[in-house]
Amino acid sequence: MTDLSTFPIAARWPAADPTVIQLYSYPTPNGVKASIALEEMGLPYEPHLVTLKDADVKSDAFTSLNPNGKIPAIIDPDGPDGPIGLFESGAILIYLAEKSGKLLGRTAADKAHIIQWVMFQMGGVGPMFGQLGYFYKFAGKDIDDPRPQQRYIDEAKRLLGVVDGALAGRDWIAGDFSIADIALAPWLNALDFYGAKEVTGYDDLKNVPAYVARFYDRPAVQRGKNVPDPKG
Repeated sequence: MTDLSTFPIAARWPAADPTVIQLYSYPTPNGVKASIALEEMGLPYEPHLVTLKDADVKSDAFTSLNPNGKIPAIIDPDGPDGPIGLFESGAILIYLAEKSGKLLGRTAADKAHIIQWVMFQMGGVGPMFGQLGYFYKFAGKDIDDPRPQQRYIDEAKRLLGVVDGALAGRDWIAGDFSIADIALAPWLNALDFYGAKEVTGYDDLKNVPAYVARFYDRPAVQRGKNVPDPKG
């Protein structure tokens, strides 16, 4: 039987089946990247609900796997050189795609372009949209100085324009459906949660709204979009 005892997190969130991938997550735009990828790739996994409260993500158990204290994180008991723990959603996407041989293109050039768009999401869309959410919906909206909020509204508009242009004439951001779409679409959809579609001109875009709708129409996305279930 697979032994996960070398991972302290497994004592806090015990595995019912230690032979499958263990997912420690919460259904945020970053968290669902992992669950949707696992569903799309057909990899067996076991989800563990890790809330965003400090008692979970900042706990010794969780930071033993991810010292940055952010979801998602995984343990793969069947790693390339034995059990392996990973954090950072983009790294997890690339690892799972390489493990499964799926959603990473058919050629080396395909792979390079897919990873390019994953990095675009990780370095641009995620951080900028996250700041937009803070300054537009959450505590930052109460700051009297309008410049921080406007900065992130403008940057979100710019990034949406980049994506909208790249989608012209294609269904998916890097050709065939890939981990780049799994990285990007949940963050585009976050504008709805932030109540920021109107202010960013989302509904005026030519390609993005249909792209996000097409993404969420996928059966595997429907299965993975609320995993782990925050209601327990």
